[in-house]
Amino acid sequence: MVDGSVAPPPPAVAEKVFGARFADVVRYVKLLATDGLTRGLLGPREVPRLWDRHVLNCAALAELIGPDEVVVDVGSGAGLPGVVLALARPDLRVTLVESLARRTAFLEECRVTLRLENVSVHRGRAPDRETVAAVGGADVVTSRAVAALDRLAAWCLPLLRPGGRMLAVKGASAQTEVERYAGVVARSGGTRIEVRRCGVGMVEPPTTVIVVCRGGPPGRRGKR
Repeated sequence: MVDGSVAPPPPAVAEKVFGARFADVVRYVKLLATDGLTRGLLGPREVPRLWDRHVLNCAALAELIGPDEVVVDVGSGAGLPGVVLALARPDLRVTLVESLARRTAFLEECRVTLRLENVSVHRGRAPDRETVAAVGGADVVTSRAVAALDRLAAWCLPLLRPGGRMLAVKGASAQTEVERYAGVVARSGGTRIEVRRCGVGMVEPPTTVIVVCRGGPPGRRGKR
């Protein structure tokens, strides 16, 4: 049995990745290992690998996001990757989108406890008109372990400005999903689908990300 009250020690690379927010990331990992565990946001087997499998895996995504961009994290759950990105990149504006009350409550507590002034929490479902109206026009929409690529495209692309990017963190099935659902993604308005590997030399294995651009000329930036 894993003792969820004891968070794993951070790897040496973590302090370099998070810089001035490193102490807050350590606090976040402890929240995941305690409250996140007791609330059922992650399983006990995940606690020993929170840093490598979850936190650094998500932080690697930051290399695909430009300066000062507006990010919407769909199906944020326990804040992976949205909270991690907000800590690693204080220049970003991050909205965490989650439909379940117990998860949005945890995310709001993280926002307050970690003093995340660049984060907001929205309770809702990505496909809903209310969510599109509230958080649409983003530069980047992220997701991690949420759904297959065909459904992600339908949910995430409407939240992007024209020319914005959907970043879906995936595993070994990434290329298979691209081949299977490329036509569906195109019909949803997605273009330039590619698989990228992020965090090489920082996390092993590197983070696998499916990148999809929303078609159309670049539009105005998302809500700030």
